[in-house]
Amino acid sequence: MFTVFNQYPTFLVFLAVVFAMVVTMVLTPLWIKFLKSSHIGQQVRADGPQSHLVKQGTPTMGGVIMLIAIVITVLLVVPPSWSFVAALLATLCTAALGLFDDAEKVIHERSLGLTPKGKLIGQFAIATLFTLYVVNWLGIAPTVQIPFLQPWNFGVLTTSIPCPICPDGSLDIPWLYLVFCYLLIIGMSNAVNLTDGLDGLAAGTVMVVMIVMAAIAYRENMLPMAVFAATMAGACVGFLWFNAYPADIFMGDTGSLALGSALACIAIITKTEVFSLIIGGLFVAEACSVILQVVHYKRTKKRLFLMAPLHHHFEKKGWSETKVVVRFWIISGVLAATGFSLYFAETLMAVA
Repeated sequence: MFTVFNQYPTFLVFLAVVFAMVVTMVLTPLWIKFLKSSHIGQQVRADGPQSHLVKQGTPTMGGVIMLIAIVITVLLVVPPSWSFVAALLATLCTAALGLFDDAEKVIHERSLGLTPKGKLIGQFAIATLFTLYVVNWLGIAPTVQIPFLQPWNFGVLTTSIPCPICPDGSLDIPWLYLVFCYLLIIGMSNAVNLTDGLDGLAAGTVMVVMIVMAAIAYRENMLPMAVFAATMAGACVGFLWFNAYPADIFMGDTGSLALGSALACIAIITKTEVFSLIIGGLFVAEACSVILQVVHYKRTKKRLFLMAPLHHHFEKKGWSETKVVVRFWIISGVLAATGFSLYFAETLMAVA
């Protein structure tokens, strides 16, 4: 539809932000009305902050509308690209997994949906298919770029098996890189999911991160990936209008798992895996706080934080929900700027 603007790549990126934002803002009120009439609402964890109990029954699965807006926008705006198709399919598959998880919570009226084992099996399958596809069909090197150092070759342990449909007649399985991508895709997906615990927190931080990832993809001359990231930023802006405190709707696992997976997929395709850990450093910190809390409690029977994930710790310390959210937005912005600065400096040194 917008192919006439292909000669104006910068305009396409900004167009993606605005279009996704508008679609999300138009469709979300209709979705909220449907969810309320169907009595589909969030189940709040009983052991969480007491101030969150008033959120019981708030419409959830807002990620459905975000994904619809993303799909509509990218199909209209994104130039054809197999890398974009791979990232989009991985995102949608993860969204489907999150939707099933959200549906389980609603149907059984509990705060926990799929079992951790069931969720991990689905995520492992998605990560495996995505990684093997980008390595064998898109030619993505099984290497990891460490800032200011030579790339680390994670393809030293590779198994090749005959595959008639593969471009070279064989399917390469780089085991070390596959494990690394497991950690990145599954870890980032669940990290964003853990961050989605306060009104506007996940939407605001993902928006900041995706803007930076769009800038990186643009600089790497990967316009489809830049537009894809910009589209998710726009969807987050539109959703934030309804998700800001007090939230009218939550994105649910449908949105948070998918956005985290998309971030990791973009990082793998643009070869900025390590930089993405800095850019999305807030998500990493949230996930690490949960891991540290569990490990510390098992060893000492004492809590390291007042409550995990990290944003609940500050709520327990007396910070208001909006104060936590805004300050975490600021931290996310600083980390994203730091990650982009390191990426930019590293690419300049490579050119020099």
